[in-house]
Amino acid sequence: MNFLPSLSLETWLLLIAFVSLLIYGIWPYRFFKKLGIPGPRPLPFIGTFHEYRNGILDFNKKCFQKYGKIWGFFDGRQPVLAILDPVIIKTILVKECYTLFTNRRDFGLSGDLESALTIAADEQWKRIRTVLSPTFTSRKLKEFGSVIHLENHLAVIFGAYSLDVVASTSFSVNIDSMNNPSDPFVAYIKKHLSFSFFNPLLVSVVMFPFLTPVLDKMNVSLFPSGFLDFFLNIIQCIKKERQKNDHSVRVDFLQLMIDSQSSDGSSEPNEKTHSYKALSDKEIMAQALVFILAGYETTSSTLNFLSYNLATHPDVQQTLQEEIDAALPNKAAPTYDAILQVEYLDMVVNETLRLFPVGGRIERVCKKSIEINGVTISKGTVAMIPAYALHQDPEYWPEPEEFRPERFSKENRESIDPYIFLPFGAGPRNCIGMRFALLSLKVAMIVLLQRFYFRICKDTLIPLVLDTKGFLQPKKPIILKMVPRTHVNPEE
Repeated sequence: MNFLPSLSLETWLLLIAFVSLLIYGIWPYRFFKKLGIPGPRPLPFIGTFHEYRNGILDFNKKCFQKYGKIWGFFDGRQPVLAILDPVIIKTILVKECYTLFTNRRDFGLSGDLESALTIAADEQWKRIRTVLSPTFTSRKLKEFGSVIHLENHLAVIFGAYSLDVVASTSFSVNIDSMNNPSDPFVAYIKKHLSFSFFNPLLVSVVMFPFLTPVLDKMNVSLFPSGFLDFFLNIIQCIKKERQKNDHSVRVDFLQLMIDSQSSDGSSEPNEKTHSYKALSDKEIMAQALVFILAGYETTSSTLNFLSYNLATHPDVQQTLQEEIDAALPNKAAPTYDAILQVEYLDMVVNETLRLFPVGGRIERVCKKSIEINGVTISKGTVAMIPAYALHQDPEYWPEPEEFRPERFSKENRESIDPYIFLPFGAGPRNCIGMRFALLSLKVAMIVLLQRFYFRICKDTLIPLVLDTKGFLQPKKPIILKMVPRTHVNPEE
């Protein structure tokens, strides 16, 4: 007796393909259940990706409220373990960084940006990090101060200020983006800067990761080739120009990377001289471009949030202005050493970064299964620290939605666990440009507060509504009044 229906070969093949595809789509999703880790219910193929429709920050916050400090979810088929336990966080970011949690998640399709510090893995990351680290010492930051100071007149427009500063310190290009919006450099950056987690190409590789190597072979990239070629050409032109002239005292990020190349002028590592630190032209382009992409939007957004916090808390603004006036009388230009004396500014900036950590998430891929503090993290799992949710945890931050710079006073800061405040990450793979970012933020804010008051107006949205598509930023532009400090009544 034949128990199988009489079907054509084509029908059987379609049926087998359908069942295979269905198994592929649901197979990974018992992963966290087997480990006893709670989390939202995944859907076939997309996992919990659909939960991002109201924004990643909202998703993280709701999961934290529902599941606690540990939960699991799926970006497509990729298991992601969310962690808010500071003991586990320290192990991931510091103790086991070089052994088990060295690398960040790589979605692929990065093109020539695959060697960027934020994407590079293992030995390549260590080599590039070693080359770049001297750029951000205190001595170098003091020298960068003069470059940043040249842009002070643009600080009123935060986006222009941020772009001009990162362009001048990375590519050594003085673009004056506010007055030259059609400049090709400005146009390329702004055109390709927008990011959405629902980019169709990104969603495709998240749902079907087997497509990534195929698309890589086809030279498909999240960044158009013309975009990368444009900046590679800039690097090569600047390099040739500098080889003709003496730029040994040039103060910029680009010069340090050019100096790392072999002494014979080659753009590739020199085996004879064991030039382990040498960077190729493409590696230099990747670092400089990521420095701009990472620095422009994040610095601009943080300045926006900072000015909003000051406008909505005039008492904090007054205290800060008094301290700035004492450290830098008569509108003196901010120097690196003088900025360090304005301790209240550091408190205000830190509290703003607690409320609005522009990175949002910190991720590391587990190389080998390990148990930490009773939690099993399996090989291949993405360990994710949701900084925004962590900074809103009432266990560590009483009344977390309130803006209170005093949380970061000298007395209070000593009691703060360093692994519950992570605006720049922590450990060997933290944000290499952290000190530079803080310096550029503080320079801009000092110059502005020496001359203006920030005030709310009828168009100021209170409370802020955050965007749901990509990086942490306001859904609608922050609109404030800037009143000259010479004004008789700054409240008007």
